[in-house]
Amino acid sequence: MTLALGSSVWAEEPPNPPPAAEPLPGVTTDNLVGPVLMHDESLDQVLTMLEALTEMTLLRPQTLPNIQLNLSLKKRVTKAEAIRAIETLLSLNGIAVTALDDSFLKITPLTGAKSEAPELIRGSTLQLPASGRLASKLFRLHFLRASEFTPQFAGMLSSAGGAPAVFERTNAVLVTDSVSNLQRIETLLAQLDVPPETGYQPKFYTLNFAKASDVVGKLHAILSGPLGSQFSAATSYNADERTNQIVLLADPLQQAIFDTLIAQLDVHSGPNARTDYIYLKHASAKEVATTLSQLVAGQNAGGRNSGQENSRAAVQAIVPEASTPGAAVAGLVQSLDAAAQFSSVLTVMAEERSNALIVSGTADDLLLMHRLVERIDIVLSQVRIEVIIAEVTLHDTDTSGISALNLTVGPNAKGATQVTNFAGALAGWSVTNGVVNPAAFSAALGDTGSKNNVRILSTPTIVTTHNKEAEILVGQSQPVITGSQTSPTGSGIASNESVTYKDIAIDLKVTPLIGDDGSIQLKIDQKVDDIVGNVSVNGEPQPIIGRRQATSFINVDDNQMVVLGGLQRTKNTNNRTKLGFLFEIPILSHLLGARDKEVERTELLLFIRPHVIHPKEGTADTVKQIDQMSNKKEVDEFLQPKKPKKPKS
Repeated sequence: MTLALGSSVWAEEPPNPPPAAEPLPGVTTDNLVGPVLMHDESLDQVLTMLEALTEMTLLRPQTLPNIQLNLSLKKRVTKAEAIRAIETLLSLNGIAVTALDDSFLKITPLTGAKSEAPELIRGSTLQLPASGRLASKLFRLHFLRASEFTPQFAGMLSSAGGAPAVFERTNAVLVTDSVSNLQRIETLLAQLDVPPETGYQPKFYTLNFAKASDVVGKLHAILSGPLGSQFSAATSYNADERTNQIVLLADPLQQAIFDTLIAQLDVHSGPNARTDYIYLKHASAKEVATTLSQLVAGQNAGGRNSGQENSRAAVQAIVPEASTPGAAVAGLVQSLDAAAQFSSVLTVMAEERSNALIVSGTADDLLLMHRLVERIDIVLSQVRIEVIIAEVTLHDTDTSGISALNLTVGPNAKGATQVTNFAGALAGWSVTNGVVNPAAFSAALGDTGSKNNVRILSTPTIVTTHNKEAEILVGQSQPVITGSQTSPTGSGIASNESVTYKDIAIDLKVTPLIGDDGSIQLKIDQKVDDIVGNVSVNGEPQPIIGRRQATSFINVDDNQMVVLGGLQRTKNTNNRTKLGFLFEIPILSHLLGARDKEVERTELLLFIRPHVIHPKEGTADTVKQIDQMSNKKEVDEFLQPKKPKKPKS
């Protein structure tokens, strides 16, 4: 039978169809139809043909797009195939067909079809014929993560179904789209949502001669660089210290190279440890040995925690590649490569008598130790510290010794502390380029004619090195009775006292730290002990010792002078006016002589000037100091070598 709709032709005749898959709702017969020829047919005519084929009622809105459709099915096809062709044609032109139930189909614009509750396919979509009919499918994933997989196939979906809905808790994705697109997604998941097939297999190598961690370290060095890129990033090999095994996780095709390498490295060899003596020139062997032992212990502990020896990268921060070793190890340095590392057999001991290190280990250990020692065993810059210790008597109007001498102390342009006032009452100062000459300054302070309130106690000069404490002690030892013991004798009782000598002195300790910018940080500990009076203990006069103590941290430029004060002392003095010869009569002198009680305040000032003595200027600095001495001529004659006398002819 052939039906004509406008310019279209629809032929129908009794078919004898083969078995087919279960159709979608609305496809209930397998009768053959055809040919179906549509040319510029209206949407209403096409929907009328679809309604006749499906034998279902179409529900549609009042307004639909005014479109013209074309379809050419020249051969006879089943009704189900004709329906799928028409539904797909409508979908391509923005019209969606969704099933309401077994009797009704909804016709809506494709953009709003998702809200029309399209059919939810519960089984596999692969059993259905491909079509453009809109449907929904819930894909539950087993191995892939839904949130990771969804962005990968989102570009394959049409705009009709909108964005997929991801359910994180159940690891599922709800997709609304055409049946053909749902089939594509299901086919992809069948290939992708499977357990990962890495092909990696573990293999255990039990070593007989070598240490597992040492071999792993060598393997890391051999397989680093371009050769390492030939292996997968998931390939791993680690040492098990407890069983002395190497655990390899790699593709079976890559295990052969590990078999060869490990077999060649795990061979019996002679003693690998060697012993060497490293003589130190400047540093203390005991201190250097302690530092290096701590470094080796820390690196080996880190290697054990990670299951393998750390490479030399951890030590290169201390020994950069640019460091130049000495001639004794120049040949060894040329053979140094990235495999160098501390082995577990390395030991470092100090031989204090000859100030040397005894190092025992592998050749790489000795090489690295030589390089480390050369960076540590260096000449530290020396610091000459010139000190002037002065005692200033304060008047009632003076608040401090610094103000009494009209000094100004403050930061310079670099922020370092220094004496900034070189004028005023101290006219005898000698200043060259802003640097105070301590010798001339001491002479100016000691000029009793103009400054009789200043007394110079000491002008010592000490030399120390970077971060080494230097000490100046100026004073005397005072005997102090610390105990008494009596014993009977034939003529009476004898008393024996225990005497201890107590230092009554000015104790100054200075620790310099030399900065890269030429500034010097000084830690200054001041302690002043003096006798402020006497007290009677068991009838014996004992001194009362007063103590003044302070600790300061200052930053000063090279050759700049700083002053420290604040250690004041108050002392009461009694003065009596003598009245002629009457002062010799005790009672009259006491009654008639005038007495004046005064309070004397003094403050201890420390003028300090540090100077960094670099190794190359040591000789010049010595000559300069000799030139300033009053007996320069005698010193020069003593230092100059005597010429040998010519033999008499």
